[in-house]
Amino acid sequence: MAKRIFDFLSAFAGLVVLAPFLFALSAVILLTLGPPVFFCQRRPGRGGRIFKIWKFRTMTNDRGADGTPLPDEMRLTRLGRFLRSTSLDEFPELWNVVNGDMSLVGPRPLLVSYLERYTPEEARRHEVRPGITGWAQVNGRNATSWEERLRMDVWYVDHRSFWLDLRILLMTVSIVLNRKGINSPLAATMPELRARGGDYPRQGRSNTDNAGP
Repeated sequence: MAKRIFDFLSAFAGLVVLAPFLFALSAVILLTLGPPVFFCQRRPGRGGRIFKIWKFRTMTNDRGADGTPLPDEMRLTRLGRFLRSTSLDEFPELWNVVNGDMSLVGPRPLLVSYLERYTPEEARRHEVRPGITGWAQVNGRNATSWEERLRMDVWYVDHRSFWLDLRILLMTVSIVLNRKGINSPLAATMPELRARGGDYPRQGRSNTDNAGP
């Protein structure tokens, strides 16, 4: 309960204080990329409950001749790269924190299609609310492998505390200012999580940000 109160008050205050800046940033995105300004996508939260995550859009809607979206690296704009490197694209998630879908600190909410790809141990990441930042994000961010990230998510679940959350928030500020671990070494965005122990049908990209709700 204390964590939820802290999350609500902090996120609400952040939205109020940042409102003029967020409005100006929305206008820049609208003029640069066109509508929509926000990226909305279904993600699993605590207990696997599905909610809609809100972020600033960073990619174009460009598609190939067959009608499918072009690769992420081709659709990610200069403005989009800047928004991601500074984590400004994450600011709308403060609304997700206010309405209780997310926390300031916790495992990042991933794609719904990944739910069936976790091992039983990795699935424990859904025992807590997902966060805007988390233990994996301050220990490599997108530059680490999926196995490392998921292992750190479960570590957080087992060791979470107010002081750990405070430490993660302070580390997040430092990492964002230094722009560390922004990109995966394999792609412009984090590669798709693959199921371990067998093949599965591809169900989309890991980081597309033009998909509908």
